[in-house]
Amino acid sequence: MMKEKFAKLLLGEDMSGRGKGVSSALALSNAITNLAASAYGEMKKLEPMAPDTKVKWKKEIDWLLSVSDYVVEFVAVKQKNKDGTTFEVMATRQRNDLHMNIPALRKLDNMLLECLDNFKEPHEFYYGSKDDDSKSDKAARSDDKWWIPVPKVPPNGLSEATRKWLQYQKDSVNQVLKAAMAINAQVLTEMEIPEAYIEALPKNGRASLGDSIYKMITEDFFDPDYLLSSIDLSSEHKIVDLKNKIEASVVIWKRKINAKDTKSSWGSGVSMEKRELLEDRAETVLLILKHRFPGIPQSDLDISKIESNKDVGHAILESYSRILETLAFTVLSRVEDVMNADTQARGSIAEKKNSIKERTISEKITDKKEETESETPNSKTLLDFMGWNMEQGETDGKNANDENTDKTLSKAENVITNKKLSYIERLEILGGSRSPTSRH
Repeated sequence: MMKEKFAKLLLGEDMSGRGKGVSSALALSNAITNLAASAYGEMKKLEPMAPDTKVKWKKEIDWLLSVSDYVVEFVAVKQKNKDGTTFEVMATRQRNDLHMNIPALRKLDNMLLECLDNFKEPHEFYYGSKDDDSKSDKAARSDDKWWIPVPKVPPNGLSEATRKWLQYQKDSVNQVLKAAMAINAQVLTEMEIPEAYIEALPKNGRASLGDSIYKMITEDFFDPDYLLSSIDLSSEHKIVDLKNKIEASVVIWKRKINAKDTKSSWGSGVSMEKRELLEDRAETVLLILKHRFPGIPQSDLDISKIESNKDVGHAILESYSRILETLAFTVLSRVEDVMNADTQARGSIAEKKNSIKERTISEKITDKKEETESETPNSKTLLDFMGWNMEQGETDGKNANDENTDKTLSKAENVITNKKLSYIERLEILGGSRSPTSRH
């Protein structure tokens, strides 16, 4: 197997032997990419890599990376003679960029494998089969990732310890993602831009960006967030299209600043200072795009650089950092899926509790209202008691003498009557001298 793999590398993936294969750098880059695809796959779930697959991955990635040990540069070193005198000689050492970045990428690789090993069963979350998926799960998979299984959590959500542990795993993978992105971006920057890409560029940055985007970039007050919010970035295709336009304009402005192109079509009335300002603003937008959408496909400039690259060291660093960036982003997405499922479960519980609480409060208010109405069905107001709603003439015509009135009031202690009292007697009752039975 090792002989076959290295034979393909030496032949440039052209098994006919006629020398029509790709360069060694591109063949090595494709080999690393294909190895990662076979080892990790689509990674639909958070689970450890199979033991035999892990052994294969570590062994074969070591084979491919061993090529970098022989990419060397000459450095001056001091040697001592037997008589004690020192002199300088030229010795070989692994190229500096490989010497710095290969160990760092190996460490990031091991961190990803350790993170996946931490997701050994049993978990508080699990992945159901396709037959067990509910309607809500199917609706959640109705986007462009419909084949990814939806994680399920307990009805009450994850425990606090598991939630903190998941957050720690997310932070660790995020650090791997940022480090891999930084190395990949640096390597791509050092790669030369192919002439075929330059020849296909528009004649100026405005033609590349379009009038609307160019106007927003050239305004006195520039806000990159406002620019991105005003553009439709609802799909990966639109994001990559915007990235292609901005990168093309940056290349155009850089070439004009460095005066590398003397074609008349490149001429423009824009000053060098303004071009530098526009280039800086465009690179700021590119940086925000890369960090806001880390999983987007490669742009046309990146693809053309990789395909035309002849530097084997750059090919190893770019491909290794790119696959680690992709894997870290995939693991991060799967962790976020579990955390989102936990958030939805806890949110539904909170909604149920709030609805039960509101229902209980409304029932208590209704019961209290019914009790109040049942306790005082015939309650009288002060106006009813004092009889101010009666006609004054009727009251004056039916007044009796004081003796008959006293006798009637004495009988009212045991019998409730509808007899009307005089104004003075009502005042005496209100003052507390009498206690009318009708109020009790």
